[in-house]
Amino acid sequence: MAGHIQDRWFKTEPGPDGTPLRVRSDRYGIGMRYRARYVSPDGSEKSRSFPDKQKRLAESWLAQIAADMTRGQYVDPAAGKVTFQAYATTWLRSQTSNVSTIHAIDQRFRLHIFPHIGSRSMSAFLPAHIREWGRALQDAGLAPSYQRVIFANVSSVFGAAVDDGIIARNPCRASSVRPPRADTRKLKPWPEERVLAVREALPAAYRKVVDLGAGCGLRQGEIFGLAVDEVDFLGGVVHIVRQVKMVKAQLVFAPPKGGKLRDVPLPDAVAFALAEHITGRPPLDVTLPWKTPDGPSVTASLLFYSRERRPVNRNYFNMHVWKPALARAGVIPEREVGEPRFVSSREHGMHALRHFYASVLLDAGENVKALAEYLGHGDPGFTLRTYTHLMPNSQARARKAVDRVFRHGGDTDDGPQTAQDGEEPS
Repeated sequence: MAGHIQDRWFKTEPGPDGTPLRVRSDRYGIGMRYRARYVSPDGSEKSRSFPDKQKRLAESWLAQIAADMTRGQYVDPAAGKVTFQAYATTWLRSQTSNVSTIHAIDQRFRLHIFPHIGSRSMSAFLPAHIREWGRALQDAGLAPSYQRVIFANVSSVFGAAVDDGIIARNPCRASSVRPPRADTRKLKPWPEERVLAVREALPAAYRKVVDLGAGCGLRQGEIFGLAVDEVDFLGGVVHIVRQVKMVKAQLVFAPPKGGKLRDVPLPDAVAFALAEHITGRPPLDVTLPWKTPDGPSVTASLLFYSRERRPVNRNYFNMHVWKPALARAGVIPEREVGEPRFVSSREHGMHALRHFYASVLLDAGENVKALAEYLGHGDPGFTLRTYTHLMPNSQARARKAVDRVFRHGGDTDDGPQTAQDGEEPS
Protein backbone atom coordinates (compact mmCIF):
# COMPACT_ATOMS: atom_id res chain seq x y z
CA MET A 1 0.00 0.00 0.00
CA ALA A 2 1.38 3.38 -1.02
CA GLY A 3 1.64 6.08 1.68
CA HIS A 4 0.34 5.76 5.21
CA ILE A 5 -2.71 6.56 7.34
CA GLN A 6 -2.56 9.04 10.20
CA ASP A 7 -4.97 8.72 13.16
CA ARG A 8 -5.61 12.32 14.18
CA TRP A 9 -7.51 11.40 17.35
CA PHE A 10 -4.56 9.68 18.97
CA LYS A 11 -0.88 10.37 19.37
CA THR A 12 2.07 8.47 20.76
CA GLU A 13 3.94 9.75 23.82
CA PRO A 14 6.67 8.15 26.00
CA GLY A 15 5.34 6.66 29.23
CA PRO A 16 6.92 6.93 32.73
CA ASP A 17 9.17 4.00 31.98
CA GLY A 18 9.97 5.26 28.47
CA THR A 19 7.59 2.86 26.78
CA PRO A 20 5.52 4.50 23.98
CA LEU A 21 1.90 5.05 24.97
CA ARG A 22 -1.06 5.79 22.74
CA VAL A 23 -3.02 8.72 24.15
CA ARG A 24 -5.82 10.97 22.99
CA SER A 25 -4.82 14.04 21.05
CA ASP A 26 -6.32 17.51 21.39
CA ARG A 27 -8.45 16.74 18.29
CA TYR A 28 -10.05 13.63 19.77
CA GLY A 29 -13.69 13.37 18.66
CA ILE A 30 -13.44 16.43 16.44
CA GLY A 31 -13.62 16.36 12.63
CA MET A 32 -12.28 13.65 10.34
CA ARG A 33 -10.29 11.00 12.15
CA TYR A 34 -8.10 9.43 9.46
CA ARG A 35 -5.82 11.16 6.99
CA ALA A 36 -4.52 9.00 4.13
CA ARG A 37 -1.32 10.40 2.62
CA TYR A 38 0.88 9.44 -0.32
CA VAL A 39 3.49 10.94 -2.65
CA SER A 40 2.29 11.46 -6.24
CA PRO A 41 4.44 10.76 -9.34
CA ASP A 42 5.40 14.45 -9.52
CA GLY A 43 6.86 14.31 -6.00
CA SER A 44 4.13 16.30 -4.25
CA GLU A 45 2.26 14.96 -1.23
CA LYS A 46 -1.45 14.25 -1.62
CA SER A 47 -3.97 13.39 1.08
CA ARG A 48 -7.59 12.65 1.76
CA SER A 49 -9.48 12.57 5.06
CA PHE A 50 -11.93 9.91 6.26
CA PRO A 51 -14.31 9.89 9.25
CA ASP A 52 -14.24 7.59 12.28
CA LYS A 53 -14.76 3.86 11.66
CA GLN A 54 -13.67 4.17 7.99
CA LYS A 55 -10.02 3.19 8.27
CA ARG A 56 -10.57 0.27 5.90
CA LEU A 57 -12.02 2.68 3.32
CA ALA A 58 -8.89 4.81 3.66
CA GLU A 59 -6.71 1.72 3.17
CA SER A 60 -8.74 0.72 0.11
CA TRP A 61 -8.34 4.22 -1.34
CA LEU A 62 -4.58 4.11 -0.92
CA ALA A 63 -4.46 0.62 -2.44
CA GLN A 64 -6.37 1.90 -5.50
CA ILE A 65 -3.95 4.82 -5.83
CA ALA A 66 -1.01 2.40 -5.74
CA ALA A 67 -2.63 0.14 -8.36
CA ASP A 68 -3.29 3.10 -10.68
CA MET A 69 0.32 4.21 -10.37
CA THR A 70 1.53 0.71 -11.21
CA ARG A 71 -0.67 0.58 -14.32
CA GLY A 72 0.25 4.09 -15.38
CA GLN A 73 -3.37 5.22 -14.97
CA TYR A 74 -2.92 7.54 -12.01
CA VAL A 75 -5.10 10.66 -12.00
CA ASP A 76 -4.64 13.44 -9.46
CA PRO A 77 -7.96 13.54 -7.53
CA ALA A 78 -7.70 17.30 -7.09
CA ALA A 79 -7.15 17.99 -10.79
CA GLY A 80 -10.68 16.90 -11.73
CA LYS A 81 -12.24 19.64 -9.58
CA VAL A 82 -11.90 22.12 -12.46
CA THR A 83 -15.24 22.80 -14.13
CA PHE A 84 -15.98 21.75 -17.69
CA GLN A 85 -16.33 25.37 -18.75
CA ALA A 86 -12.95 26.37 -17.28
CA TYR A 87 -11.13 23.41 -18.81
CA ALA A 88 -12.89 23.69 -22.20
CA THR A 89 -12.04 27.39 -22.40
CA THR A 90 -8.37 26.62 -21.78
CA TRP A 91 -8.53 23.74 -24.28
CA LEU A 92 -10.00 25.99 -26.96
CA ARG A 93 -7.23 28.57 -26.53
CA SER A 94 -4.67 25.85 -27.30
CA GLN A 95 -6.26 24.80 -30.61
CA THR A 96 -4.38 25.48 -33.83
CA SER A 97 -7.35 25.39 -36.23
CA ASN A 98 -8.17 28.45 -38.31
CA VAL A 99 -9.81 31.40 -36.60
CA SER A 100 -13.27 30.82 -38.06
CA THR A 101 -13.32 27.19 -36.88
CA ILE A 102 -12.30 28.19 -33.35
CA HIS A 103 -14.95 30.92 -33.35
CA ALA A 104 -17.61 28.38 -34.43
CA ILE A 105 -16.60 25.97 -31.64
CA ASP A 106 -16.69 28.81 -29.10
CA GLN A 107 -20.19 29.69 -30.27
CA ARG A 108 -21.35 26.09 -29.83
CA PHE A 109 -19.88 26.02 -26.32
CA ARG A 110 -21.68 29.21 -25.30
CA LEU A 111 -25.04 28.32 -26.85
CA HIS A 112 -25.44 24.57 -26.44
CA ILE A 113 -22.88 23.25 -23.95
CA PHE A 114 -21.92 25.61 -21.10
CA PRO A 115 -25.53 26.41 -20.10
CA HIS A 116 -26.15 22.68 -19.54
CA ILE A 117 -22.91 21.11 -18.28
CA GLY A 118 -20.41 23.96 -17.95
CA SER A 119 -20.55 24.28 -14.14
CA ARG A 120 -19.98 20.59 -13.35
CA SER A 121 -16.53 19.44 -12.21
CA MET A 122 -14.70 17.30 -14.73
CA SER A 123 -14.29 14.40 -12.28
CA ALA A 124 -17.99 14.54 -11.33
CA PHE A 125 -19.29 13.58 -14.78
CA LEU A 126 -21.12 10.30 -15.16
CA PRO A 127 -22.44 8.81 -18.41
CA ALA A 128 -25.91 9.71 -17.14
CA HIS A 129 -25.05 13.41 -17.31
CA ILE A 130 -23.99 13.08 -20.94
CA ARG A 131 -27.16 11.15 -21.78
CA GLU A 132 -29.31 13.87 -20.19
CA TRP A 133 -27.45 16.60 -22.07
CA GLY A 134 -27.79 14.65 -25.34
CA ARG A 135 -31.53 14.51 -24.81
CA ALA A 136 -31.59 18.28 -24.26
CA LEU A 137 -29.87 18.76 -27.63
CA GLN A 138 -32.47 16.59 -29.30
CA ASP A 139 -35.37 18.39 -27.60
CA ALA A 140 -33.95 21.74 -28.75
CA GLY A 141 -34.80 20.73 -32.32
CA LEU A 142 -31.26 21.03 -33.66
CA ALA A 143 -30.46 19.26 -36.92
CA PRO A 144 -28.97 15.77 -36.36
CA SER A 145 -25.79 16.68 -38.21
CA TYR A 146 -25.33 19.75 -36.00
CA GLN A 147 -25.97 17.70 -32.87
CA ARG A 148 -23.20 15.32 -33.93
CA VAL A 149 -20.75 18.20 -34.39
CA ILE A 150 -21.56 19.58 -30.92
CA PHE A 151 -21.24 16.12 -29.35
CA ALA A 152 -17.88 15.61 -31.07
CA ASN A 153 -16.60 18.91 -29.63
CA VAL A 154 -17.53 17.85 -26.10
CA SER A 155 -15.99 14.41 -26.56
CA SER A 156 -12.77 16.06 -27.77
CA VAL A 157 -12.59 18.12 -24.58
CA PHE A 158 -13.02 15.03 -22.40
CA GLY A 159 -10.47 13.14 -24.52
CA ALA A 160 -7.93 15.91 -23.93
CA ALA A 161 -8.69 15.81 -20.20
CA VAL A 162 -7.90 12.08 -20.17
CA ASP A 163 -4.61 12.74 -21.95
CA ASP A 164 -3.78 15.50 -19.46
CA GLY A 165 -4.44 13.27 -16.46
CA ILE A 166 -7.46 15.31 -15.34
CA ILE A 167 -9.93 12.41 -15.52
CA ALA A 168 -9.55 8.68 -16.00
CA ARG A 169 -12.21 8.05 -18.64
CA ASN A 170 -14.13 9.91 -21.32
CA PRO A 171 -17.84 9.75 -20.33
CA CYS A 172 -18.86 10.38 -23.95
CA ARG A 173 -17.40 6.98 -24.88
CA ALA A 174 -19.26 4.95 -22.27
CA SER A 175 -21.17 2.02 -23.74
CA SER A 176 -24.46 3.45 -22.52
CA VAL A 177 -23.90 6.80 -24.27
CA ARG A 178 -24.94 6.95 -27.89
CA PRO A 179 -23.84 9.87 -30.05
CA PRO A 180 -26.63 11.69 -31.89
CA ARG A 181 -27.79 9.65 -34.83
CA ALA A 182 -26.68 10.64 -38.28
CA ASP A 183 -29.38 11.79 -40.65
CA THR A 184 -30.09 8.62 -42.63
CA ARG A 185 -32.22 10.36 -45.24
CA LYS A 186 -30.70 9.99 -48.66
CA LEU A 187 -29.72 13.19 -50.34
CA LYS A 188 -32.22 14.08 -53.06
CA PRO A 189 -30.81 16.47 -55.66
CA TRP A 190 -32.93 19.18 -57.18
CA PRO A 191 -34.45 18.48 -60.59
CA GLU A 192 -33.27 20.63 -63.46
CA GLU A 193 -36.56 22.52 -63.55
CA ARG A 194 -36.09 23.72 -59.97
CA VAL A 195 -32.53 24.88 -60.60
CA LEU A 196 -33.68 26.96 -63.57
CA ALA A 197 -36.69 28.31 -61.69
CA VAL A 198 -34.57 29.51 -58.78
CA ARG A 199 -32.08 31.11 -61.15
CA GLU A 200 -34.89 32.99 -62.87
CA ALA A 201 -36.31 34.11 -59.50
CA LEU A 202 -33.02 35.65 -58.34
CA PRO A 203 -32.20 39.32 -59.01
CA ALA A 204 -30.26 39.74 -62.25
CA ALA A 205 -27.05 40.63 -60.40
CA TYR A 206 -27.00 37.22 -58.70
CA ARG A 207 -28.49 34.82 -61.26
CA LYS A 208 -25.13 33.52 -62.41
CA VAL A 209 -24.29 32.23 -58.92
CA VAL A 210 -26.60 29.37 -59.87
CA ASP A 211 -24.54 28.63 -62.97
CA LEU A 212 -21.33 28.41 -60.90
CA GLY A 213 -22.95 26.32 -58.17
CA ALA A 214 -24.87 23.91 -60.39
CA GLY A 215 -22.47 24.01 -63.34
CA CYS A 216 -19.10 23.94 -61.56
CA GLY A 217 -19.93 22.69 -58.05
CA LEU A 218 -18.50 25.72 -56.22
CA ARG A 219 -19.35 26.42 -52.59
CA GLN A 220 -21.18 29.62 -51.69
CA GLY A 221 -18.09 31.32 -50.23
CA GLU A 222 -16.03 30.29 -53.26
CA ILE A 223 -18.57 31.86 -55.61
CA PHE A 224 -18.56 35.12 -53.67
CA GLY A 225 -14.74 35.07 -53.60
CA LEU A 226 -14.24 34.27 -57.30
CA ALA A 227 -12.22 36.87 -59.21
CA VAL A 228 -12.41 37.43 -62.95
CA ASP A 229 -8.74 36.56 -63.52
CA GLU A 230 -9.35 33.09 -62.05
CA VAL A 231 -11.77 32.19 -64.85
CA ASP A 232 -9.76 30.80 -67.78
CA PHE A 233 -12.22 31.13 -70.66
CA LEU A 234 -9.76 29.86 -73.26
CA GLY A 235 -8.56 26.88 -71.23
CA GLY A 236 -12.03 26.02 -69.97
CA VAL A 237 -11.00 25.99 -66.30
CA VAL A 238 -11.96 27.83 -63.12
CA HIS A 239 -9.16 28.21 -60.56
CA ILE A 240 -10.51 28.02 -57.00
CA VAL A 241 -8.03 29.88 -54.79
CA ARG A 242 -10.12 31.78 -52.22
CA GLN A 243 -13.45 32.18 -50.53
CA VAL A 244 -15.23 34.92 -48.61
CA LYS A 245 -15.70 33.92 -44.97
CA MET A 246 -17.17 35.54 -41.92
CA VAL A 247 -14.93 35.62 -38.85
CA LYS A 248 -16.38 37.22 -35.73
CA ALA A 249 -18.97 39.11 -37.78
CA GLN A 250 -16.34 40.48 -40.19
CA LEU A 251 -15.79 39.39 -43.79
CA VAL A 252 -12.34 38.15 -44.78
CA PHE A 253 -10.70 36.41 -47.71
CA ALA A 254 -9.45 32.90 -46.94
CA PRO A 255 -8.25 29.78 -48.77
CA PRO A 256 -10.98 27.32 -49.87
CA LYS A 257 -12.26 24.88 -47.27
CA GLY A 258 -9.44 22.66 -46.01
CA GLY A 259 -6.92 24.87 -47.83
CA LYS A 260 -7.55 22.78 -50.94
CA LEU A 261 -6.81 24.81 -54.06
CA ARG A 262 -8.22 23.18 -57.17
CA ASP A 263 -9.12 23.56 -60.84
CA VAL A 264 -12.68 22.88 -61.98
CA PRO A 265 -13.79 22.29 -65.59
CA LEU A 266 -15.62 25.30 -67.05
CA PRO A 267 -18.50 24.12 -69.29
CA ASP A 268 -19.24 26.28 -72.33
CA ALA A 269 -22.72 27.09 -71.04
CA VAL A 270 -21.29 28.45 -67.78
CA ALA A 271 -18.57 30.35 -69.64
CA PHE A 272 -21.20 32.07 -71.83
CA ALA A 273 -23.29 32.90 -68.73
CA LEU A 274 -20.27 34.44 -66.96
CA ALA A 275 -19.32 36.44 -70.04
CA GLU A 276 -22.86 37.83 -70.15
CA HIS A 277 -22.67 38.65 -66.44
CA ILE A 278 -19.34 40.46 -66.80
CA THR A 279 -20.70 42.53 -69.70
CA GLY A 280 -23.71 43.69 -67.70
CA ARG A 281 -21.99 43.99 -64.32
CA PRO A 282 -18.22 44.51 -64.58
CA PRO A 283 -16.01 42.98 -61.84
CA LEU A 284 -15.25 45.13 -58.80
CA ASP A 285 -11.92 45.44 -56.98
CA VAL A 286 -12.59 44.49 -53.35
CA THR A 287 -10.07 44.60 -50.50
CA LEU A 288 -10.44 42.39 -47.41
CA PRO A 289 -8.07 41.13 -44.73
CA TRP A 290 -6.59 37.66 -45.30
CA LYS A 291 -7.80 34.88 -43.00
CA THR A 292 -8.31 37.02 -39.86
CA PRO A 293 -9.81 40.46 -39.25
CA ASP A 294 -6.32 41.79 -38.50
CA GLY A 295 -4.64 39.93 -41.37
CA PRO A 296 -2.85 41.56 -44.31
CA SER A 297 -5.02 43.26 -46.93
CA VAL A 298 -5.73 41.40 -50.18
CA THR A 299 -7.47 42.83 -53.23
CA ALA A 300 -9.40 40.75 -55.78
CA SER A 301 -11.58 41.74 -58.74
CA LEU A 302 -14.78 39.95 -57.71
CA LEU A 303 -17.53 38.83 -60.08
CA PHE A 304 -20.27 39.21 -57.44
CA TYR A 305 -20.76 42.08 -55.02
CA SER A 306 -23.62 43.83 -53.28
CA ARG A 307 -25.52 46.86 -54.49
CA GLU A 308 -23.43 48.87 -52.02
CA ARG A 309 -20.41 47.67 -54.01
CA ARG A 310 -19.13 45.58 -51.13
CA PRO A 311 -18.35 41.85 -50.85
CA VAL A 312 -21.44 39.68 -50.43
CA ASN A 313 -22.37 38.91 -46.82
CA ARG A 314 -23.71 35.36 -46.81
CA ASN A 315 -26.09 35.99 -43.89
CA TYR A 316 -27.75 38.91 -45.68
CA PHE A 317 -27.75 37.08 -49.00
CA ASN A 318 -29.32 33.91 -47.60
CA MET A 319 -32.10 35.74 -45.77
CA HIS A 320 -32.90 38.62 -48.12
CA VAL A 321 -31.96 37.28 -51.57
CA TRP A 322 -31.82 33.47 -51.65
CA LYS A 323 -34.87 32.59 -49.55
CA PRO A 324 -37.18 35.08 -51.28
CA ALA A 325 -36.06 33.55 -54.60
CA LEU A 326 -36.87 30.07 -53.26
CA ALA A 327 -40.31 31.29 -52.28
CA ARG A 328 -40.94 32.89 -55.70
CA ALA A 329 -39.85 29.63 -57.36
CA GLY A 330 -42.24 27.63 -55.16
CA VAL A 331 -39.51 25.73 -53.32
CA ILE A 332 -40.51 27.03 -49.87
CA PRO A 333 -43.71 28.74 -48.73
CA GLU A 334 -44.06 32.49 -48.98
CA ARG A 335 -43.49 34.37 -45.74
CA GLU A 336 -46.69 34.81 -43.76
CA VAL A 337 -47.88 38.34 -43.05
CA GLY A 338 -46.32 39.51 -39.80
CA GLU A 339 -43.67 36.79 -39.80
CA PRO A 340 -40.15 38.27 -39.56
CA ARG A 341 -38.45 35.33 -41.30
CA PHE A 342 -39.04 32.68 -43.92
CA VAL A 343 -39.43 29.08 -42.78
CA SER A 344 -36.25 27.09 -42.29
CA SER A 345 -34.83 25.82 -45.57
CA ARG A 346 -31.61 24.11 -44.53
CA GLU A 347 -31.99 21.41 -47.19
CA HIS A 348 -32.58 24.11 -49.81
CA GLY A 349 -29.51 26.25 -49.19
CA MET A 350 -27.03 27.04 -51.95
CA HIS A 351 -25.34 23.71 -51.18
CA ALA A 352 -28.21 22.11 -53.11
CA LEU A 353 -26.55 23.41 -56.28
CA ARG A 354 -23.41 21.36 -55.50
CA HIS A 355 -25.57 18.28 -55.02
CA PHE A 356 -27.18 18.90 -58.40
CA TYR A 357 -23.72 19.22 -59.97
CA ALA A 358 -22.61 15.92 -58.41
CA SER A 359 -25.76 14.12 -59.58
CA VAL A 360 -25.26 15.33 -63.16
CA LEU A 361 -21.63 14.20 -63.29
CA LEU A 362 -22.35 10.80 -61.75
CA ASP A 363 -25.25 10.22 -64.12
CA ALA A 364 -22.89 11.00 -67.00
CA GLY A 365 -20.48 8.30 -65.77
CA GLU A 366 -17.84 10.49 -64.08
CA ASN A 367 -15.78 8.59 -61.50
CA VAL A 368 -15.91 9.41 -57.80
CA LYS A 369 -12.23 10.34 -57.54
CA ALA A 370 -12.57 13.03 -60.20
CA LEU A 371 -15.82 14.30 -58.68
CA ALA A 372 -14.16 14.57 -55.25
CA GLU A 373 -11.37 16.64 -56.81
CA TYR A 374 -13.83 18.99 -58.53
CA LEU A 375 -15.89 19.42 -55.34
CA GLY A 376 -12.80 20.02 -53.21
CA HIS A 377 -13.34 17.02 -50.94
CA GLY A 378 -10.17 15.89 -49.18
CA ASP A 379 -11.42 12.29 -48.98
CA PRO A 380 -13.02 10.57 -52.01
CA GLY A 381 -14.57 8.17 -49.50
CA PHE A 382 -16.69 11.04 -48.17
CA THR A 383 -17.84 11.78 -51.70
CA LEU A 384 -18.73 8.13 -52.22
CA ARG A 385 -20.67 7.91 -48.94
CA THR A 386 -22.58 11.09 -49.74
CA TYR A 387 -23.50 10.36 -53.35
CA THR A 388 -23.28 6.58 -53.77
CA HIS A 389 -27.07 6.26 -54.09
CA LEU A 390 -26.95 8.58 -57.12
CA MET A 391 -24.52 6.39 -59.06
CA PRO A 392 -26.14 4.45 -61.90
CA ASN A 393 -26.38 0.76 -61.10
CA SER A 394 -25.44 -1.99 -63.55
CA GLN A 395 -29.01 -2.34 -64.80
CA ALA A 396 -29.23 1.37 -65.56
CA ARG A 397 -25.90 1.26 -67.39
CA ALA A 398 -27.07 -1.74 -69.42
CA ARG A 399 -30.28 0.03 -70.44
CA LYS A 400 -28.40 3.15 -71.47
CA ALA A 401 -25.86 1.15 -73.48
CA VAL A 402 -28.61 -0.59 -75.47
CA ASP A 403 -30.59 2.65 -75.82
CA ARG A 404 -27.59 4.33 -77.42
CA VAL A 405 -27.49 1.61 -80.08
CA PHE A 406 -31.20 1.68 -80.92
CA ARG A 407 -31.82 5.38 -80.30
CA HIS A 408 -32.02 6.27 -84.02
CA GLY A 409 -33.79 3.07 -85.10
CA GLY A 410 -33.19 1.08 -88.29
CA ASP A 411 -30.08 -0.81 -89.33
CA THR A 412 -26.72 0.74 -88.57
CA ASP A 413 -23.21 -0.32 -89.40
CA ASP A 414 -22.36 -0.80 -85.74
CA GLY A 415 -25.70 -2.24 -84.64
CA PRO A 416 -26.87 -5.86 -84.44
CA GLN A 417 -27.33 -7.66 -87.76
CA THR A 418 -30.60 -9.44 -88.50
CA ALA A 419 -30.66 -12.97 -89.86
CA GLN A 420 -30.94 -13.14 -93.67
CA ASP A 421 -33.70 -15.05 -95.47
CA GLY A 422 -34.95 -16.66 -92.30
CA GLU A 423 -31.59 -18.28 -91.59
CA GLU A 424 -30.68 -18.81 -87.96
CA PRO A 425 -27.77 -16.60 -86.90
CA SER A 426 -24.60 -18.56 -86.25
